[in-house]
Amino acid sequence: MRSVVGFEAARDRRDFLQAGLAGLLLSLSPLRGAETARSTKTVFQKDLPELTMNGWQVTAVEVTIPPGEGSQHHRHPSFVLGYVLEGEMRFQVEGQLETVIPAGQMFYEAPGDVHTVSASASKTKPVRFVALLFGEKGKPLSTPA
Repeated sequence: MRSVVGFEAARDRRDFLQAGLAGLLLSLSPLRGAETARSTKTVFQKDLPELTMNGWQVTAVEVTIPPGEGSQHHRHPSFVLGYVLEGEMRFQVEGQLETVIPAGQMFYEAPGDVHTVSASASKTKPVRFVALLFGEKGKPLSTPA
């Protein structure tokens, strides 16, 4: 009789753990049958310089800047559109105020602008962003300022 009681107790624990695990997995996943509404929102809009783009190309780079670090002053012969993926970015172009750009927001640099501040705004978390550099083929993407 003892082995039957032990077997039933083990089965009850297994059933309890399976039910608990199933509940946990359901709480972490989207609800079945729930639909996500499609949405569109403008996150950035900027007039671009007047130019022809014959002989131009776009280069996309992903950049991660560790906390407490930043880039040197530099400039791009191209125009740059950037999108912050994670963290917050301290950002400044010469002649403009320094700003903090959170994840989900964008920044712009005009051709030849001196990028004076590009760093993580956090002392403990990196910032990660994607930059699209639109410029003439064969020209460097960045030069020291």
